[in-house]
Amino acid sequence: MERSLMYLIIFLFVLMLFVNIYFRIKVLRAFRVLRDSRIQFDSALVFQKEKLEQEVIARHPAHARHIRDFAHFLRLSISMAIVLIVLITLMGGLLMYYRKTG
Repeated sequence: MERSLMYLIIFLFVLMLFVNIYFRIKVLRAFRVLRDSRIQFDSALVFQKEKLEQEVIARHPAHARHIRDFAHFLRLSISMAIVLIVLITLMGGLLMYYRKTG
């Protein structure tokens, strides 16, 4: 049991690393387009879809896809990282518990 938990934790850590790299590439790609077009907005708007649509996309409709992609991939990256961190923490706690009782 201990060994399988250790492998699962290692797998989740590697998965978190690759997910982070993948979404970092996606976010940076969308950010590069926004930066080159000199589109700036408050970072808090990334987490508020309605305000992002009303304030930023209304001002820059030609770049709506890039703005939406940037916000979407950033939110998705953060939420996936949180889930994987919680899973790794839970598996680590289980591993510590089984080492004590085993």
